Amino acid sequence: MLRIHIVIATVGRPALLRETVDLIARQTRQPDGVLIVAPSQEDFGTAGESAVRPELALSPKGLCRQRNRALDLLEGRADVVLFLDDDFVMAPDYCAAIEALFASDPGIAGITGNLVADGVRHGGFTAQQALDLIALDASALDPAIIPREALYGCNMALRMSLMRGLRFDEALPLYGWQEDIDLTMQLARRGRLISSGRVTGVHLGVRGGRTSGRRLGYSQVANLVYLLRKGTIPRWLAKRLFWQNFAANLLRTPFPEPHIDRAGRLAGNLRALADLALGRIDPRKIERM
Repeated sequence: MLRIHIVIATVGRPALLRETVDLIARQTRQPDGVLIVAPSQEDFGTAGESAVRPELALSPKGLCRQRNRALDLLEGRADVVLFLDDDFVMAPDYCAAIEALFASDPGIAGITGNLVADGVRHGGFTAQQALDLIALDASALDPAIIPREALYGCNMALRMSLMRGLRFDEALPLYGWQEDIDLTMQLARRGRLISSGRVTGVHLGVRGGRTSGRRLGYSQVANLVYLLRKGTIPRWLAKRLFWQNFAANLLRTPFPEPHIDRAGRLAGNLRALADLALGRIDPRKIERM
């Protein structure tokens, strides 16, 4: 039996965190542990009182730093680490499904779920809406195993025996945009990455507590340049992400979506492009913005 531990890195959303953690109790196969990592005690809120009895740990702020803290704490204690965003709702058989897939093939290094829905694209869902969507649509997803080049960081399970020496890059600060691509592209050199409709859930896409529009806009350029130089993102994907985001920010700034700071993102894009032209682009600059 594999030891499966769930990790949630969080900041500034204690009520949402408690709701997400409480829903873990619905799993048909309970995780062997739940670890929450946050920068301050206030970020935990009442999550420690949840029926799943999570372990709480402090870490300097930043998704990569917090997730690395979790990996260090779970070394030797977990066979599989399942990283979830603090606004991800799993289907009830999520943990059972990843255990079965990992057990079926020791060459599988990582698994990400094929989502029922992603609120990032729809302005956000409530937890109840997520549960309703899962009940209605999860069983209709294709159960086929699909090879992946990288995993989606809102829900990704990693085999710890293949993670030795690998850590999230702390040069990608705060929200760590594309940190999942960076890490799992390296993990893919050690084993197979897959997704399947057998593993699913809903990413609520809740906006509160996220990085500011200006900072995210800077990261949308700076992080891609950094990862290209590092060699952990395909050039085609970096180009697609850049043009997709830059065009959306430029065209939608006059008529932005209510939940997106398009003007801030565009300003961040332009500042990063200026820094690139001047040879001083650095993802870590957002910590001073």
